Amino acid sequence: MSALITPELVALDTHLGSEPKDVIRRLAELVVESGRATEIEALYADALAREAKTATGIPGGLAIPHCRSSAVLEPTLALARLSTPVNFGSKDGPADLVFLIAAPEGADQEHLKILAKLARSLMKKDFTAALRDASTAQQIVELVGNVVAPVPVAAGAHAAGAAENANAGTGPAQTGAESTSRGRIVAVTACPTGIAHTYMAADSLVAAAKAVGVDLQVETQGSAGVTPLDPAVIAAADAVIFAVDVDVRGRERFAGKPVINAPVKRGIDEPGRLIEEALAAALNPNARRVSGTVDLGGASNEKSEHLGQKLKRALLTGVSYMIPFVAGGGLLIALGFLFGGYAITDIADDVVLNNSLFNLPDGGANLLGGFGVYLGAVLFKIGALSMGFLVPALAGYIAFAIADRPGIAPGFVAGAVAGFMGAGFLGGIVGGLLAGVVAMSIARISVPRWLRSLMPVVIIPLIASIVASGLMFLVLGGPIALLTVGLGNWLNGMTGASTVILGVILGLMMAFDLGGPVNKVAYSFAVAGLGAASLANQAPWQIMAAVMAAGMVPPLAMALATVIDKKLFSLSERENGKAAWLLGASFISEGAIPFAAADVFRVIPAAMLGAAVTGGLSMAWNITSKAPHGGMFVFFAIDNFLLFVLAIAIGTVVSAFAVVGLKRYAVRKPAVVDAAPVNA
Repeated sequence: MSALITPELVALDTHLGSEPKDVIRRLAELVVESGRATEIEALYADALAREAKTATGIPGGLAIPHCRSSAVLEPTLALARLSTPVNFGSKDGPADLVFLIAAPEGADQEHLKILAKLARSLMKKDFTAALRDASTAQQIVELVGNVVAPVPVAAGAHAAGAAENANAGTGPAQTGAESTSRGRIVAVTACPTGIAHTYMAADSLVAAAKAVGVDLQVETQGSAGVTPLDPAVIAAADAVIFAVDVDVRGRERFAGKPVINAPVKRGIDEPGRLIEEALAAALNPNARRVSGTVDLGGASNEKSEHLGQKLKRALLTGVSYMIPFVAGGGLLIALGFLFGGYAITDIADDVVLNNSLFNLPDGGANLLGGFGVYLGAVLFKIGALSMGFLVPALAGYIAFAIADRPGIAPGFVAGAVAGFMGAGFLGGIVGGLLAGVVAMSIARISVPRWLRSLMPVVIIPLIASIVASGLMFLVLGGPIALLTVGLGNWLNGMTGASTVILGVILGLMMAFDLGGPVNKVAYSFAVAGLGAASLANQAPWQIMAAVMAAGMVPPLAMALATVIDKKLFSLSERENGKAAWLLGASFISEGAIPFAAADVFRVIPAAMLGAAVTGGLSMAWNITSKAPHGGMFVFFAIDNFLLFVLAIAIGTVVSAFAVVGLKRYAVRKPAVVDAAPVNA
């Protein structure tokens, strides 16, 4: 492994310009001149783009511009000690020590861990002081080398400290009476490149927590890998800090916890204030909480995940990214029906292509005339096009969950093939899994250094698309399409009691895990059929109505239960109950999660009972919904709306009295009941 820095990459006591872009460009030139990158403009553009996302100045007169770039051949550090400090956005003033960290697109884990270790070392005042005192470039190189590859030391206090610094995952748990006197906090840090800010914020938070006697543990979601927090540690935490500039991976693990959201840079600049805000949130029943699913099995390290856990994680990722396409598209289709009438499905294409606001079509019996028909056609067509992304988006992000960014393109292509062949929702799942597995397998192949930068952007997407989509065309697409058609025919042929049983099953699934994989399978099953619905085939609309109505019951029931018997619920739960009215009315099942997290074995069965009743009634009364989301607020898209409301009300009452009864009379462990109101 070559050195990260050489004397040629060090510029001492020099003026490189008055703005960050000037300094970054000069450091990029040093990297290229040393033979570690191929193109100045590409590296400079990537570093400048990262700088535009978040200023890289940090307290102590430091700046750490950094990026991943296809122009970089090997992980590199370039350093400038400026004679004239430049403002990189730190609150305490301009920076005189500027480090450019340049990593290849396909940097291996060992190099990324070293870069992360170096970034963490910049938080140590003795290290930065030594860099300022160094008289030659060679001394700088030696100082950096000692940090990233320290000489082994004898066992003792210093060795223990070195071991602690080597930990790239979590901050050490504090022990003793002092550490728990002010509470327990967990945190997640993450930045777009995952090289520097991620780890520096983690170290700043741990140090600040230790100074005020708070037990804090951090999960760093960076390029050097992720070591997830122990589920028991998360469960015991009073609050969570998300110091991130990107999405939190595994966010559902923290469901129900009071949360402080902040940019990752604030974790470096103001760690003490973040901790104080988290402690205050833990004591505030109205504090914002993490939404998500109840993970009854707990989170685990991806390396130790069994196949079922991996499939669950991939499916949930795919569905979560698919839902915005479905929700927006479905509502637009419903609005298209509202303005254009049900016949709009037959004329929408012709109207949007051949008419305009200045050339309106024949209005016929439409209340708004030609304008209503034209508006309905436009809305319907936009919605239909959005719904067309359902299967590709599902497959693309299933593949993304397995193989990260290189899996997205093969997944989308495999999903498009599944849609083309009529394999639908099931084909999208299979295609996404295939694309993800193939992309991940190719990524693990060891290739020469010159080829690494091409792997994630050209080679992996190309080969994975050919293999996954080829298998869909040649082997799997046809049988899955036949299965999909058969399932649709079976549903269309259901009448009487069989439809009620289907509604009961869908209701049980919607309440089983409140947004988890079972809930998402039922929901995806419903929305996947909307495209085939029509006046002659209303079964998909009936299924959608049953799923939406059943999904509204759990939060509404918990809200009602807190009104029926307040003494059974903590102050925090009663406050959550007020919010659950609106969440339930909006078809956000996750509104019941805080209740389930505190008392899962009473809340979930009660919620399932009421949701099953609502699902069965919805199907029995032939209620239909042309919108896939929105709850009470899409009343215009729901036929038999009063019966829809009545079915929800009956299920809500059943679940509410069931949870009250279980809390009053079911045998329970005191520790479980008392756990929820600790912070109230």
